[in-house]
Amino acid sequence: MNTLELIVPCFNEEEALPAFYESVAPVLSSLKGVNASFIFVDDGSRDNTLGAIKDFCRKDGKSKYISFSRNFGKEAAMLAGMKMSRADFVGIIDADLQHSPELISDMLKAVTEEDYDIAAARRLDRRGEARIKSAFSRSFYKLINKISDADIEDGAQDFRIMKRKVVEAIVSMPEYNRFSKGIFSWVGFKTKWFEHENRERVAGKTKWSFWKLFSYAVDGIIGFSTAPLKISLIIGTCTSILGFLYALYTIVKTLIFGADVKGYPSIICAILIVGGLILISLGITGEYVARMYMEVKNRPDYIINETNIIPDRGYFKGE
Repeated sequence: MNTLELIVPCFNEEEALPAFYESVAPVLSSLKGVNASFIFVDDGSRDNTLGAIKDFCRKDGKSKYISFSRNFGKEAAMLAGMKMSRADFVGIIDADLQHSPELISDMLKAVTEEDYDIAAARRLDRRGEARIKSAFSRSFYKLINKISDADIEDGAQDFRIMKRKVVEAIVSMPEYNRFSKGIFSWVGFKTKWFEHENRERVAGKTKWSFWKLFSYAVDGIIGFSTAPLKISLIIGTCTSILGFLYALYTIVKTLIFGADVKGYPSIICAILIVGGLILISLGITGEYVARMYMEVKNRPDYIINETNIIPDRGYFKGE
């Protein structure tokens, strides 16, 4: 019998987890020909999320859990679940029920019967989001698809089910600064998309502020494209050419009309503009250098505080 493990990243989801378990557990139990279970990943929650997870594990007797020593982020939580899983099929779903559990059966059918390697979900709309957030999200997808070799679907979500070979390809990528949406796309494989309407959280508040989303977008662009470095090079080259032409113009003007002491404001403006362009270029370069610095330190993506999975083998210990 095939096995399916559904990874559930959790950070301060104590309020949402009971409703999530009541909604998703029956769906997993109803799957035919598949032995399905959860892998809950507690991402350093400060509430009783871990306690709720342990209760679920005791209730069904086969669910697994991983608890981090602190909050390492959703990217690390998904990676930990994929590394510890040994199932034939591996899924990812959020604990807030914004993902549609009723899609799981059809998604599993796509990878078991329809010769797809990945079944993934994307949102049909962005109802419930702030307009400025939606505008930035759409702009981000358009931008990253133009400047990188990662073809990311607009509205693509982490909610998906993958074959074992896809998971092995993903976890084989050793990068520290991970942008999973780009990684899911970059590894390739045949994907079937399932569209569903946006949902409100069943409980609790979103952990994604505008700044966190902006930083996540920057990670994606820098992680999958060198275009920003090329842009800074182009801007610097154009500025240098303009500066050379202006210097030539000044020399010719001085030879013809003599020295002119006017133009102090224009000089200051030029200095400020050029100085700003230099700082922008240094900032872009610094972002790449900072990520290389984090990579070469070779720190672990996460630290596990406790788990009921035997490390490095993925076997269930039970309780």
